[in-house]
Formats: sequence, C-alpha cells, structure tokens
Amino acid sequence: MSITVNSERNLFILSTDNTVYVFQIVCGKFPVHLYYGKKIDTEIADYKCRPVSFAPFYREYGFSYLPDSCLSEYVGFDSGDYRTSSLKIRNSNGDRTTILTYKGYNIIDGHPEIKGLPYAEADDRTNTLEIIMSDETAGVDVSLYYTVFEREDVISRYVKVRNVGDVDITVEKCMSLILDLPDHNYDMISLYGGYGYERKYQRVPLHYGSQSIFSRRGFSSPHFNPFIALCRTGADEENGDVYGFNFVYSGNFLDEVEVDGIGYTRVQIGIGSENFSWKLEKGEAFESPEAVMTFSSKGIGKMTRNFHRFIRSHILPPEPFDRRPVVLNTWEACYFNINENEVLRFAEAAASTGIDMLVMDDGWFGKRNNDRAGLGDWYENRDKFSNGLKSFVDKVKSYGIKFGIWIEPEMVNPDSDLYRAHPEWCIACKNRVMMESRNQYVLDLGNPAVLDYLKDSFSKVFNGVGIDYFKWDANRHLSQVGSYILPPDRQGETAHRYMLGLYELYRWFRGHFPNAMIENCSGGGGRYDLGMMKYSTMIWVSDNTNPEPRAKIQYSSSLAYPVGVMSCHVTNNKKCEDPREMQYRFNVALGGALGYELHLPNASEEIKDVVRKQVQEYRKYEDVIINGDYYSLSNPFENNYSAFYYADDKFAHILLYFIQCNPEEPRKLNMRVLGADPDAVYIDEISGKQYKGDELRSGIIVSTENSENNSKLWYLVRK
Repeated sequence: MSITVNSERNLFILSTDNTVYVFQIVCGKFPVHLYYGKKIDTEIADYKCRPVSFAPFYREYGFSYLPDSCLSEYVGFDSGDYRTSSLKIRNSNGDRTTILTYKGYNIIDGHPEIKGLPYAEADDRTNTLEIIMSDETAGVDVSLYYTVFEREDVISRYVKVRNVGDVDITVEKCMSLILDLPDHNYDMISLYGGYGYERKYQRVPLHYGSQSIFSRRGFSSPHFNPFIALCRTGADEENGDVYGFNFVYSGNFLDEVEVDGIGYTRVQIGIGSENFSWKLEKGEAFESPEAVMTFSSKGIGKMTRNFHRFIRSHILPPEPFDRRPVVLNTWEACYFNINENEVLRFAEAAASTGIDMLVMDDGWFGKRNNDRAGLGDWYENRDKFSNGLKSFVDKVKSYGIKFGIWIEPEMVNPDSDLYRAHPEWCIACKNRVMMESRNQYVLDLGNPAVLDYLKDSFSKVFNGVGIDYFKWDANRHLSQVGSYILPPDRQGETAHRYMLGLYELYRWFRGHFPNAMIENCSGGGGRYDLGMMKYSTMIWVSDNTNPEPRAKIQYSSSLAYPVGVMSCHVTNNKKCEDPREMQYRFNVALGGALGYELHLPNASEEIKDVVRKQVQEYRKYEDVIINGDYYSLSNPFENNYSAFYYADDKFAHILLYFIQCNPEEPRKLNMRVLGADPDAVYIDEISGKQYKGDELRSGIIVSTENSENNSKLWYLVRK
C-alpha cells in the first residue's frame, strides 16, 4: 500500500518505489511536514518545535506548535505563519485570515476527478490521500489531495475549497502544492526566455527572501515555464539530491521559493493571486489545478527520467496511429500563399520521399490571405479550394498519405465576420479601448456561446473530411482581462474560466475527431506545459529551428518533458540545398519527433533523395526516441556542445548523439554511456564498428571542429 497511517503517532506515510513522504498531525489539529526524500531505515522522529522570537502561539498548546517555525503541509493567510501563504480567503467578516485545522482523512483508490481540468491518470497502484481541513469561522472546508504514483516516484497535489457557511466568500489565493524543507543549501533550476528563445536554462543558488517564476499572461507562456527544480549545491546529472516540481495547467501560474530568516525553504506551486479570484456562494466548491513533485537522490538525470516516465504513462493521450507520422508542413515554404494545386504538389513530393503526412498551415479559410483578416471565420476559402475541403483532402489522400490542418480557435481578427457580429465575445474590460496583438483579439472561452459557435463551426467545416491531425495555434496572450458575461464581483474569475473553456474545447475535439492527433503550438513553444500535454500528442517547441539555438531549446525542454512530445523539423533555409547541412539539421531534429518544413516540391532530386534516406533512417530510431529513457551527457548552456543518448529499458538499443553548437578549436571529448551492459557487445549500425559494453562505459572519444555542421550519431544494438 502506497499510503499508510500510524494512528498512535498521527503519522501519514506516502511511499513510492524509491522515496517516502511523511507528515504528522500535531496537537490533533495541525498537519506538520517531517520528511520527503529517499527511503531510509531509521524511524522518522516526531515534530519538535523550534522556538523563534516574536512567533504567535496558542496558549492552549504553548510551544508544542509554532506556525511560524514549523514545516507545514498547507498554510492559510494571517495564521501566525509570516511566510508566504497557500490559501487566502476573504470571508464574511471582511478579513482575510484563514486558519485551517485538521478534521479527518480518507484513502481513495485511484485518482479523484478534478472537474473541468486535466489531471494525471491512475494506474493499478495509484492511491490518493485526502486530508480534510476546516476554518469554522470562515465557513470553509478544505481538502488536501495527495496522489501517489509509485513506479515513477511522483506525488501529485491539489486542493478543493468548499463554502460550507451561510454567506458568500471569495478565494483570493490558492496554491496546489507546498513543500517545506529544513535548510536552504540548494540551487534553483528554472527555464526562462521569450519568443524564439524559449526555455533557456538558469541555475542559481537560493538566497534569503523570495525568488519566483510566474505567468500573468493567461498562458503559461514562453517567458517562464512552470517547471522548477531544487538541487543540492554541487548536484550534477548523476549525483546529489534533487526535487522537481511542475504544474498540470496552461494558464497563469506562480512558482515561489522562499527562504525565511532561520534558513527554512518553502516551495509552492499554484495559480497564485494575480489575475485570480473566485467567488464561492453557499454550497459551491473550487478545485485547484494539479501540481506534481518528484525526488531523486541520484542527480538531475534521475529526476528527468522520473518526470518523463510519469508524463508518458499518466499525462499524454494515447497514440492515435501505429507509428508517429513524419510530417511535411507548408508554412515556411508558402506562408499564406496556398491553394489546391500548390498544396497538392506538396502531397506528391511528400509521398515520393516517404513522408507520411501533409500538414496544410494557415491561409485555407475565410478571407485569410495575411494575418490581418479572417481569423474566426471557420469555413473553407472557395477561391483557393473551389470544390471544397473534402474534395481537396480526398485528392491529398489519394497519394497514400495522411492529412493535417492548421487552426487557431481561440483568436479573432477585428477584420472578420465573427468580430463584426460579436465584439462582446472577446476578452475585454468594459469602457476601455481594446489593445491588439498580432492584429488579433482573444475570444472569451469562458462564454458558453463562444464555445457553441466554435464547436458548430468546426463541425460544419470538418465533418466528413478525413482530418488526421490538427495543428492548434494560439498567437496572442491575454490582456485587459475581463468578461462581458460576468458580474463585477466575478471578473477575477475570467482568466481561469478561459482555461476551463479551453480544456472543454480540447476535450470536444478529441471526442468529436477521435482518430486525429493534436499538435499544440502557441507562437512557437509558448504553452509547453503538462496541461496541454494531456490533450496534445506533440507540441511545437519553438519557431526557432536554427540548429545551434535549437539544440539548447531541446536540451532544456528535455529536463522536464519527454523528447517524444517535441515536434522537431528540418526547416526551409537556403543552406538546405547543401546535403551536409541537411544531415546536420536532421541530426538536431532527431532530438524529438521528426518533421519537415521546406519547399520540397522545388527541391533538387539530390535533396529529395537525402530526405528519403533520412525518413528511412528515422524509422529505425523512432521507438527509442519516442519511448526510450533519456540520459544527458552535456549541458549546452554550460558547454559548446550537446551530447545525450536514448536507451530502451534493457539497454538493447542505444542512440547516442553529439552535436557541436558553434565552431571552436579542436579538442577531445569523452562520452560515457554508463547504462551499457559491461558484459555485452554492441554494434554501431551506422558505422559498423563494434564496441564492448565496458568500452562504452569508459567512453567514446569525439572531437570538436573549427567548422560548422559538426555532429555525429551512433546507433548501438546489443548482439
């Protein structure tokens, strides 16, 4: 059993295959955290109060419990704990004091439903602990949920807030996960950036005070990713204690880490308080999004593999096809200049090179000849497709390939039939001039009428059409966040209601088009998060496909997310007429799921033959790329090269990479494949060279070059 209770000591113990999480109910009322880390043989000691100056306490309990110096499981605002709080509620008295005390617990098989939100799927060993808390003065019950995923060493957390009083209350801050640690000798890893340089790697020591990453943009955004990790000072890929955290949500978030004056560290993950409030009338409840955490005593790499396995097993949707399609996308070759005859040339070229899906990007609908008009008018453009979409798609499929199409359901151009008919359907604050971004506004997906319109529009245009793949884009963030359908006291709910509507629309697409896969895109990789991964088999990781920066983006994305989620394309570039450049770009693109984005119909026969051979080569590797375990050998933000390998569970197949990011003076590098079986013999099917397992563990020597396009692959198969 992954969850055990010691009634004599009021202990709750959550166990995974390699970790244990323990907390205790102190004074019969207050959940206090005791330990989270690797399994140990010694008994966890009871809570012992640490006195601190000016700490409020209850006379009844004396120094048995001090809220300002204990390690807590969940913290109400103004509760005697002066550190950052988990929950803030404005109650009927007008104050925001929130003091929660323990009422009881339940152990639940599996994972409870989180209504309207994505969450991790249970397996046969999944159990959930519910801790029930109450603030009787505020008229609030709060359930803390802990779901244990034993095989992956992951514990997920979320909360449910219920108004059990007689008057309305307002939730003003709600965090999903809190972890208090008894010291602060950690570095914080986070991923920052912007459009075209998403998820840049950052590792900095913790300091006294607060440090946080966040989004106030309505999307998780390219600027900060919800993933963070705390690793012991000096921890590396293979050694040291590491805690990893993430958020199963695609909207605003707050990851906050605070070191208090006595050196304790508090980590919290959740929606936060900015751009969020939620009114609860009598009997209503609010459920937070789910957050997840893992612990590794074997360095950053083990944390990474814990998350990869968890996401593949419990987050990602089922694969819709027997094998992942290699796609050819029209965007960088054509932009908006598409029509039936032109796109059919792409279909023919794709089929002739072994590419098995054509994706028609933006420009096929409404009066959409540029990004200034037509968005929101979801009907085929008959000037470009005279016989309609179905007739055209049938012709594409006559080449023996699958068909995908670009959509951007969440947005609208001011120059569109939809906006002229319903300007009130946009996210906007009343009586203010609306601001544009990329010539578009955001539709209010919290409005049921908007969802009905979108479902009806896409049903009409796609029903009966053989769509195998949707590329779902979103190219604007939320600003002036308000809703025409909400009263003044509920305007703070707009951003979260938008996300609930978005998830409903995703679920509708998956149910209405069950045989189609969805690739998520948001101005590149602007919503690269676990909420999107619940519905999207793949996510476009960045619009920046130049090999050198792309290798870095792929490395940092792989810290927390499986490589099989990444769409990695060989893209349009004048250098793509150079076979060596094409091979270099292909090697970089093997960091994820392969695709192409170039004018293949106009390419030379030499380049088409290169593509043909690359697709055949990818088919050899794809299973270990999509489903294998990932081992990083070099951080390209710290070195001038990227090196890593994938391996299946038995290390029978190992795909080893070396990618130099910039020219440099030649030097020798040693790439150690520590997972190789020392007693086995491996054949590199690319070069034909034979290696003993202990040789691989000692390392393969590679050389850097004072030139571009330096990369190398080894596909090692155990004899």
